[in-house]
Amino acid sequence: MTSFQADPETVATQSLSTNEMINELLDEATSDDPVAVIQTVISSLEEDDTAMVSQTQEGHLWKFKYGSVEVFVQLTGLSDEDTLTVWSAVLQLPAKNEAQLMRRLMEMNWSSTFEACFGIFDEQIVILASRTLAGVSPGEISRLITIVATIADDNDEALQSEFGTA
Repeated sequence: MTSFQADPETVATQSLSTNEMINELLDEATSDDPVAVIQTVISSLEEDDTAMVSQTQEGHLWKFKYGSVEVFVQLTGLSDEDTLTVWSAVLQLPAKNEAQLMRRLMEMNWSSTFEACFGIFDEQIVILASRTLAGVSPGEISRLITIVATIADDNDEALQSEFGTA
């Protein structure tokens, strides 16, 4: 993975709120270029220049730090059938009281994850969101990345504290 730097022309002033800053940056990004939109959103969210990107024949994969979590963004290509998937691990499995944990996650899936959901990937509880590129707008890309990053950061420490590794 290689790191990337934000374009100085897209950096907003510190007086703007996070949402205003993201919207301003997205307005400057080309809506026909999901890669540019993703990089703009990540540059507005990532901390301490932690963003990295890998490009292969299978698409792009970004990784960045947001609060106490690492967030991954995968773009499989640029056609309408390709997918944008965002995920972040919040808890390593196995966990204590897994039945209670699963019930809690199912309740949270219903009440507080918006377009995202909790799932299991590679022996970890993750928060994830995925959609095809058909008809996707820069705002939707921003929302998916922001929702996953925020929900993961808001819940990882509490879940680890209560259900930690068994």
